[in-house]
Amino acid sequence: MAKTKVAYFCQNCGTQESKWVGKCKSCGEWNTFVEEIVHKTTTSSPVNKLNGLAPQKPVMIKEVVLDAEERIDTTVSELNRILGGGLVKGSMTLVGGEPGIGKSTLVLQMALSLTKLKILYVSGEESARQIKLRAERIGKLSDNLFLLGETSLENILLQINNLQPNLVIVDSVQTVATENIESAPGSVSQIRECTARLLQCAKTTAVPYILIGHITKDGNIAGPKVLEHIVDTVLQFEGDLNNNYRILRSKKNRFGSTSELGIFEMLGSGLKEILNPSKVLLSEYDESLSGQAVAATIDGVRPFLIEVQALVSSAAYGTPQRSSTGFDIKRLNMLLAVLEKRANFKIATKDVFLNIAGGIKVNDPAIDLALIASVLSSSADLAISSKDCFAAEIGLSGEIRPVSRVEQRISEAEKLGFKRIFISKYNKGLDIKSENIEIVKVGKVDEFIRRLFA
Repeated sequence: MAKTKVAYFCQNCGTQESKWVGKCKSCGEWNTFVEEIVHKTTTSSPVNKLNGLAPQKPVMIKEVVLDAEERIDTTVSELNRILGGGLVKGSMTLVGGEPGIGKSTLVLQMALSLTKLKILYVSGEESARQIKLRAERIGKLSDNLFLLGETSLENILLQINNLQPNLVIVDSVQTVATENIESAPGSVSQIRECTARLLQCAKTTAVPYILIGHITKDGNIAGPKVLEHIVDTVLQFEGDLNNNYRILRSKKNRFGSTSELGIFEMLGSGLKEILNPSKVLLSEYDESLSGQAVAATIDGVRPFLIEVQALVSSAAYGTPQRSSTGFDIKRLNMLLAVLEKRANFKIATKDVFLNIAGGIKVNDPAIDLALIASVLSSSADLAISSKDCFAAEIGLSGEIRPVSRVEQRISEAEKLGFKRIFISKYNKGLDIKSENIEIVKVGKVDEFIRRLFA
């Protein structure tokens, strides 16, 4: 017997209230509650009518049999590494990102490459003709890729049952709706119910599912927060739409590490993997230029080198400007204050503009040393050698602090042909001897300046 009632759901976090309220008690957002009709199904039978199975019984942990996780090779090495080796059978992966960032392109490229698997691509946003046009632009078609333009969950599950695919892709989950809930597609109730039923289908058939999700203006995946708890893996696509490079990060992964990231380049023929991002992010110029320094950074578990560019000039309008692209502006102001206080460098009356080349955003404090090197280089109009790189954090007392996994940073710099790297002398247990790169250890900012511009 079905009972009908009205409830109010927050469209930001999914909190349910019995009446409309202006401010959500959970997430603090205003005017996000929407009225939805909720159906409750009551039954006296202990049998689960969704899958026809009796309730599970408790099992001793010693009696649980562990089988090797069988993974599906996605043919995209960057994606394989982020997933921990490939798609696990019966898993559900959620891919989120801004509109036009390349989510559908990446998933379609992978589907077209898996020619030995039967794949069902469900699209609620595009027709089959539009998807084929994109596939032809990518440059390849597949005999085992089936397209379905549908938003009804019941029909999607029916076609999955009839086709019996090896992989299911849903683009996007916010467009799918079920007849059991009388609310618009994309609402909290619809997303939660549709995702739960798709997950149940994935677990019972041991077929991996890939869901593509929209994001809100705050950068979070649209829908209730429980959506990210339901799925096994959450991947976030990041990047500047004005730049060709895209970064794919793992925010959650039950079958691998969340410290991995992959870098792609958006081309007219689709997404191209960047296997060595250091060579791409570093500029190639014939002569040395002032205001440029190279930092050895690590994002997740992957070391790579990036170029820090700075421009220092006299303030034209009296009040000095501070501008930063790809780096925290508050940390930039802190480092400039350290230079003025600890190194007697007069910067209060000058404009400072900072840019991380390649259009990427960096949060690693190890680029502090490269940042002040580029600022000093631009201010004095003295070029830094293109064979120098830096990896250290700057403290408020002007001390140069050690950073983690400095061995990997040095190894990456040596591999790319750098001849000298500046690090903190307080790095403990560092035992690297190389004839190809000189390791310069410094402890204070003023000492670093003397060694750099000696």
